[in-house]
Amino acid sequence: QVQLVESGGGLVQAGGSLRVACAASGRFFSVAAMGWYRQAPGKQRELVATITSGGTTNYADSVKGRFTISRDNAKNTVYLQMNGLKPEDTAVYYCNEKIGPREYWGQGTQVTVSS
Repeated sequence: QVQLVESGGGLVQAGGSLRVACAASGRFFSVAAMGWYRQAPGKQRELVATITSGGTTNYADSVKGRFTISRDNAKNTVYLQMNGLKPEDTAVYYCNEKIGPREYWGQGTQVTVSS
């Protein structure tokens, strides 16, 4: 069973930066596709960024040029560096791991951007 634990959320002013991290348990992290999703109050969960086992990244249009996803396979950790934060980035950010047909979610970490 895979467990994902997010950390690094918090309160930041608009224009600021924040880095969230997701530590994964399990032996197959290096071959897993990892992703960050977010859910704002009253809205559906949406994809923010993904990274494949080979390091190929994909971003939502709303965060391109501002957010960077990366992974450290030695630490079983995936990161999301968020720069130029906007109030509309306020949401609970969830880590996601996909290994074949199986999918796992973290408990989420709150990111709040004040104007």
